[in-house]
Amino acid sequence: MPARGGRWAGFWEQRARQLQRQVQAKEERIVELETENAILHLKLAEYQEMTGKSSHAATRFCLLCDEQEGLQRGTRSSLAQLCRVIQKVKQDRKELRSSSLDLLRDCQGQQQDCGSEIVTAVQGAQRHHEAVLAWQSKAGCLEQSLRETTERYQLEKQKRKQLHNRLVELKGNIRVHCRIRPALPFDKESEDPLSQNSSVSAEVAHAVDDETVLVRWDRPGHPWINKTYNFERVYGPAESQRVVFEEVCPLLTSLLDGYNVCIMAYGQTGSGKSYTMMGPHSRKEPVLPVESQGDLGIIPRAAEELFRLISENPSRSPKVAVSVVEVYNNDIFDLLAKDSCAVTSGVKREVLTTKAGKKEIPSLTYESVHSTEEFLTLVDGRLRLRAKHATLVHADSSRSHLIITVTLTTAPSWDSPANRQSDVSVLKEPDCPSPRQPATGRRHSAAHRTSSWSPGAAPEGPTGHMEQVHAKLQLVDLAGSECAGVSGVTGAALRETSFINRSLAALADVLGALSERRGHVPYRNSKLTHLLQDVLGGDAKLLVILCVSPCRKHAAETLQSLGFGTRARQVQRGPARAGRVAPRTPR
Repeated sequence: MPARGGRWAGFWEQRARQLQRQVQAKEERIVELETENAILHLKLAEYQEMTGKSSHAATRFCLLCDEQEGLQRGTRSSLAQLCRVIQKVKQDRKELRSSSLDLLRDCQGQQQDCGSEIVTAVQGAQRHHEAVLAWQSKAGCLEQSLRETTERYQLEKQKRKQLHNRLVELKGNIRVHCRIRPALPFDKESEDPLSQNSSVSAEVAHAVDDETVLVRWDRPGHPWINKTYNFERVYGPAESQRVVFEEVCPLLTSLLDGYNVCIMAYGQTGSGKSYTMMGPHSRKEPVLPVESQGDLGIIPRAAEELFRLISENPSRSPKVAVSVVEVYNNDIFDLLAKDSCAVTSGVKREVLTTKAGKKEIPSLTYESVHSTEEFLTLVDGRLRLRAKHATLVHADSSRSHLIITVTLTTAPSWDSPANRQSDVSVLKEPDCPSPRQPATGRRHSAAHRTSSWSPGAAPEGPTGHMEQVHAKLQLVDLAGSECAGVSGVTGAALRETSFINRSLAALADVLGALSERRGHVPYRNSKLTHLLQDVLGGDAKLLVILCVSPCRKHAAETLQSLGFGTRARQVQRGPARAGRVAPRTPR
């Protein structure tokens, strides 16, 4: 509105100036005419004086008078017209002044309104400024409270880690669980006809309660056997994979707290070790979440739980790398190593002792995984490379000890206790992702691989800090102990059986030496015990799951497995070292 009023005011002022110039021009013209008229009157007087002198001059004077009268009439007409124009200009000026006054009053009203709004806005801004200062003060208080809460949270987290580790140690750093598998159809087919016709139960192993196993075995010509064995947990034939895994979850919490963890399945051939660790052998469906596959074993469930725990605290999520090795005929083979991009084969490795006293396999291949699906895809592909052979006891008997190692690495904070400990390793990716072919026998190639994880070096992260090993999870599916007479193996398979039984006997000897607190523990009697030395004799959390068959035909192997578990329970290890007990910086 003010802008519009301004334009009209300018227009009318310009129009008034134009009319004033016209009036001034007319007035000047009138003055000129009046001057000219005066001159004519002077001439007329002169002519009148000269009338008497000449008639010719009188005639001319008359003509001049006529002309003067004509000019006067024109002047009067011009003056009348000019007066009309002046009246119109005055009227326009009056109207312009009236509209200008209206515009001025409107502008003054709007100016007052804007001034009121500006005052209101300034007052509101002052109030908002005061509110912002109040909120800033409150935010400062909240930040201080947050810092205090964070400090208390860290203290509580450290206490939680200590209490959790104490709880785990109260249960035992070495825990032994026993799982009795149900009787299967092939058990009845292979039973002795005499025992099938007998009224005596074909099952000799029974779960009395959650901690007790009862073995009743009546052999003709032999003493009656009626023994009970106590373990930390006993699973009956009807208990599901989910129930078995519930006892593993606390160990994964210890893993993220910085403690090495090992879960080992031990038992005779066909007792359900691989089923307990992995689940069904033939899974044609794609890799699905664990909750959608009820039969999955400890390994896929542990991977699911591990990535779930890592996702709960993404502030310092560790990197997860996996290695897969097998101990076959007392040789260690790297199942992730490649001989070329088209041919796959295991590569022999040796166990060495690092400067920190840890057992490592130099140039062992590790592959990074970022989800449960990647982990299961990797492990399932390598399980097909594991040495297997059909026997009378089991149609798909594993002929090697499988060890899956999940290593967590972090970029440490330099002020954390974790920065002053742990072994350092290098992580590199595989050369090429060629498909792997199943192998059913021993490994022949000894080709070396350039991409590996070496204990002698450490990678630098994005900030230049060296990555360090946070903790290791070892998932061990041992080959089954067996009697050559029962399994019916010959030739190369008999040699495999001999190596399997010797390595398991070496494992039992190590546990016996630890339980008796001998000065010398024979770890080096077998590549298996040498590789697992840190788990058996260190401060790691070890869970041994004894898998036994309830059938009468396998009673001798069942008693041997239960005796192995009893010796393992007798191993007493001291408390964790100070470097391990110290809580780690939050992930």
